[in-house]
Order: sequence, then structure tokens, then C-alpha cells
Amino acid sequence: MNRSWWRFILAATLLLSLIVRASADDGAVIDRWYSALLVADRTELAELLSDDVRLKLDDIGVVQTKQDFMASIDEWQGAVAGAAIRHRIEMSEGGQTTVLACYDFPNNDTLMRETFTVAGGRITASTQTAVAQDCSGY
Repeated sequence: MNRSWWRFILAATLLLSLIVRASADDGAVIDRWYSALLVADRTELAELLSDDVRLKLDDIGVVQTKQDFMASIDEWQGAVAGAAIRHRIEMSEGGQTTVLACYDFPNNDTLMRETFTVAGGRITASTQTAVAQDCSGY
């Protein structure tokens, strides 16, 4: 093989390595998100959200800013008391991660599909859509 072919192989390998590493970093951000969400950790949640984030709640037709979301944490803290959140990444590609999440509240549970856009270790966008009224499909 000629030198240019080897350079191409090396460049492709390095690019693939960066993509895999970025996906792993995005997964770590997502894991931190659900851990902080479960305990309503305001400091961690604020750190994970970019200042210009948009959180879209499809089922109720609401788009929240970071300020809107942080203002709702007191209400969320009461709702999440005694709950569990299970999540698994379905797909992660190009800075966008799709997650299947089971919110198991004391009196009910719901299955959600959530898509996150992550850049620079922060969530820049999120869309949440209900999949089912229980987590049997999880």
C-alpha cells in the first residue's frame, strides 16, 4: 500500500476513536442526568444543562428554558420522592442520544423516550415523549 492509503487509514481510525469517545462521554452525561433527576439535585442539574438549553415535553406541548426547568424542581422533588428511574441508551450518534426511560413512581409508572443533544459535556436540547402508561415494555 502507498503512503497516502496508510494516512487515510490512520485518519479514519483516529476519527472513529474520537466518535466512540464522544459517545461514551455523552453516555456519562446522560447517566449523571438521571442520577441528579432522581434526587432533584439542583446544582448537578444546573451544571448539566447549557444556558440556552431547550427541553421539549411533547405530550403536554411545552418547551422549557433552563430557568423554567430549574423553577420546577421543587414540584419535581415532591413527585420523585420514593420513585426509581431506570434508563437505557437505545442509540447514540452525532451528539444525539436516544434513551428509553422508565419513571417508576410510588403510585404509577410511565415509559418515556427521551432524546438528548449533548455538546461540550452539557445538554443543549432534550425532547421527551411518552411511550406507554406503564413500564412493561422496558
